[in-house]
Amino acid sequence: MTPRATKHQKNTAKSQPNADRPHAPGYGIVVAKEGKGLLSWAWVARKMNNCRTFWLSTIHAANGRPHVMPLWGVWVDDAFSFSTGRKSRKGQNLAANSACTIANDDAAKAVIIEGQAVEVEDAFALERIATAYKKKYKMDPRSMKEPIYRVRPTKVFGFIEKSFPKSATRWTL
Repeated sequence: MTPRATKHQKNTAKSQPNADRPHAPGYGIVVAKEGKGLLSWAWVARKMNNCRTFWLSTIHAANGRPHVMPLWGVWVDDAFSFSTGRKSRKGQNLAANSACTIANDDAAKAVIIEGQAVEVEDAFALERIATAYKKKYKMDPRSMKEPIYRVRPTKVFGFIEKSFPKSATRWTL
């Protein structure tokens, strides 16, 4: 069952998470000395705010296979929010298993977010998400009368292709 955000949960953004290098044997990634070459959390926010289309990966409810689809979404308060039909494959998958991965559409400057999709019910949070949607896409996702989900990252990866592996960065929240 998909968790639901309640009015008792905080909607505020977290402070800057610590960045380090991801563990990826065979890719030439070495520990950063004093943070040298690590990307900033502000870089993640810029990439997420400037991206129009994202990729959402969920786990198929019936057979456990991965399911990937493009979608629109917004970055608000250090979390990714999106809407999808409750009866869509994405919606059914999230109802059975809320674990998901979101990626921007720019492999040259990639952001990959891991977390749990939580259905947003808090009016204040929904208003903030709708405001960001209206600014970005000229539409209010609440008008579709379908769930709006928020994914607070548990782990984020980012890298810039031209400076890889020196830019490879991982944030664990």
